Amino acid sequence: MPSSSTLAPPAEPTVAPGHDLLPQYRAVRSLSERLCDTLVPEDYVVQSMPDVSPTKWHLAHTSWFFETFLLRPNLPNYCSLHPQYEFLFNSYYNSLGARHCRPKRGLISRPTVADTYAYRAYVDEHMEALLEGANEERLSRLTPLVAVGLHHEQQHQELMVTDIKHVFSENPLRPVYRDRRTEVPAEAPPLTWAEFPEQLAWIGHDGNGFAFDNEGPRHREFVPAFALASRLVTCGEYQTFMEDGGYARPEFWLSEGWATVQARGWQAPLYWERQDGRWWQFTLSGMRPVEEAEPVCHLSLFEADAYAHWAGRQWPGARLPTEFEWEVAARGLPWAGNFVEGGLFHPAAAPPAPPHALTQMFGDVWEWTRSQYSPYPGYAPPAGALGEYNGKFMCNQFVLRGGSCATSQTHIRDTYRNFFPPDARWQFMGLRLARDAAS
Repeated sequence: MPSSSTLAPPAEPTVAPGHDLLPQYRAVRSLSERLCDTLVPEDYVVQSMPDVSPTKWHLAHTSWFFETFLLRPNLPNYCSLHPQYEFLFNSYYNSLGARHCRPKRGLISRPTVADTYAYRAYVDEHMEALLEGANEERLSRLTPLVAVGLHHEQQHQELMVTDIKHVFSENPLRPVYRDRRTEVPAEAPPLTWAEFPEQLAWIGHDGNGFAFDNEGPRHREFVPAFALASRLVTCGEYQTFMEDGGYARPEFWLSEGWATVQARGWQAPLYWERQDGRWWQFTLSGMRPVEEAEPVCHLSLFEADAYAHWAGRQWPGARLPTEFEWEVAARGLPWAGNFVEGGLFHPAAAPPAPPHALTQMFGDVWEWTRSQYSPYPGYAPPAGALGEYNGKFMCNQFVLRGGSCATSQTHIRDTYRNFFPPDARWQFMGLRLARDAAS
């Protein structure tokens, strides 16, 4: 296996016009392929559940994105490598025509893995020609589209990592994606609280650098006084919830969450297994014991919320934060942490820190908030097919913040709004507690 110590230095997060544009394109595209270094062709084609896409599909779809939104409109006489790729690799853009159904992506045995890499090379060749041949005025016009394409690919890089974890977890041989060795502290630092006064806070992206459309418009929100936990909830703390009958006590659960737990038989986070009296978990480095000091992950919103209700016995008023509270607390903190570039592919224990200092705000696990994914005041999706990117999903989803160990460091911001339905848990999802300041 290749070394898992590091994948690559982070690429420049802000896509700017001029001579830097092509190197940034190459850096992001090459990272997608380096994430596949340890895979064999059979790994690329498996779809273990409808929410998972085969690795091969991710590689092709991200190429389709550049082909559809940049090459076809801007490169005269451009022809796709195959006329059916437009149908096979469109994800959810209804305005662009018919597409292959998502739950059956694993049945696409052709094009082969080799064909998919040839498609990527073909698109890259034409993207280089487009960018190298553009003058400054045209580069300025193309840059916003290239930026969306690169951040879109970084989203799929994260999905590739989380999807291959689910695929490997379904294999009785429990394959290893990357070898990993790390020292885990015996215990996590004490949980303390950082307090924030009530305020009329500016929320959303300020317009400097890249952001997705759902991060704006920037607007003001009244945020009552609150406190935020200094670190993420750990596996050991979550085990205490489990041992106290957490999955069998309906008083902690939202109604739909309790129904989901009953219907699906959940008794622990995804990938946890009980063996010889101890909890183990499947990781991208294979099966290993659950380490109590590490952040708990692969939780649904329902599980995170139930834990928060249970934790209220120790910390009265404990709950999940709102996304506005999280953004207020994260403002001004460095966008640093355990990201995909580090090659760990697993949440790490919180580092020692002064009391009341916030740690692990970025990286490790996406943090569930209690906020429903809704448009900000004045939001309107962009015109055209790219308007389908975010806006049409603003229903029955909840917001997560901060990124994870599968996220690229150059992809995250304190205004970034990830979103998933409340029963999803195959992503690296965890939680941090909040409470009202008066609690």
